[in-house]
Amino acid sequence: MTEAEIREKVDAVYRGESRRVFATLVRLLGDFDVAEEALHDAFASAIEQWPKEGVPANPRAWLVSTGRFKGIDAIRRRVKFDASLGEISVQQKRETAVEWEDEEKIEDDRLRLIFTCCHPALPAEARMALTLREVCGLKTEEIARAFLTAPATVAQRIVRAKSKIKSTGIPFQVPARGDLADRLDTVLQVIYLVFNEGYAASSGEVVTRADLSAEAIRLARLLKELLAEPEVEGILALMLLQESRRTARSSASGDIVLLEDQDRSLWDRNLIEEGLALVEKALISRRFGPYTLQAAIAASHAVAESPAKTDWAEIVGLYGLLLRIDPSPVVELNRAVAVAMRDGPGAGVELIDAILARGELGEYHLAHSAKAELCRRLGRVAEARESYIRAIGLARQEPERRFLEGRLGSLPV
Repeated sequence: MTEAEIREKVDAVYRGESRRVFATLVRLLGDFDVAEEALHDAFASAIEQWPKEGVPANPRAWLVSTGRFKGIDAIRRRVKFDASLGEISVQQKRETAVEWEDEEKIEDDRLRLIFTCCHPALPAEARMALTLREVCGLKTEEIARAFLTAPATVAQRIVRAKSKIKSTGIPFQVPARGDLADRLDTVLQVIYLVFNEGYAASSGEVVTRADLSAEAIRLARLLKELLAEPEVEGILALMLLQESRRTARSSASGDIVLLEDQDRSLWDRNLIEEGLALVEKALISRRFGPYTLQAAIAASHAVAESPAKTDWAEIVGLYGLLLRIDPSPVVELNRAVAVAMRDGPGAGVELIDAILARGELGEYHLAHSAKAELCRRLGRVAEARESYIRAIGLARQEPERRFLEGRLGSLPV
């Protein structure tokens, strides 16, 4: 392999394995910051050594081993300056060289990490930010956009959360079964937020980020194996059903394709069948929650042979139930769109106007784009133009802006 090919290989390993390596280094080194530094040192060594020695047969194991020893060296250098690292240094001397070689243990490390980041001792917003940063490797700016808050605020939450984990000795482990339920809601929120960032990227040049969606689904599968709760099955079903449409959601040129215009032959039937089975199982349990209801809505779309055959009455009913158990203006907006499809665009505009009049979703571009589309269908051109312009100003994703600009440009003069 040429040096350029090896550098490309290192980059690919970083994209695919860096957060798994990081999670294992947290377990082995016992400290977030030490593990992060060791991770970067390991990849720096890879860039230096792999062109000379070749890419190892197991790059992840090589990186874990290299990072572990570099982390131990760093701890030993710093221990005399930081007494809090003393116990970590002692712990490293007790570590055996084979601990990190257990593949099952390595695979479980990210689940351990997500439960640590979602510990109830941490504030809810800090749990979200910390998990997205440490488990999934999102940048602070990406997390800030997901939270609709300032990057500096997110960075401060992350720093404080790591400090609290260290100072209070929050363990790096999956909680006992009796404690899992209390921690589950936050874990599910984090997993779904990660999926959403991958399914509909909050900004950038592409509609989706398959790496993040795949990671969220992987985490949900691990969680399902650990805890067979209906909402765990529900969230996995929801993500699988949404993921089934990925290929059809954008054109070859990267432009957005609306649900009603998608080529349904491109939908992944295997994912749909798996998702349908999971949502049916969760609903039968009668102990389901909001994720299962959202999965039921996605299932209604998945089984419809065409847009015209979509059961909008069922979807409106499901959104109504979702509003009762998990009320939010976004759910209310989605129900308004479903009502528009069932009863006509005028009914939808009326409901959306009521949401906006309350001062809610004023900065949410999808509220304005939904209103614009319904006004366009009604022939209310001036209102449609105003709403499209507002939506374009708020959209952060380039394909969304192109789509909205195209819709705006198609309005009669």
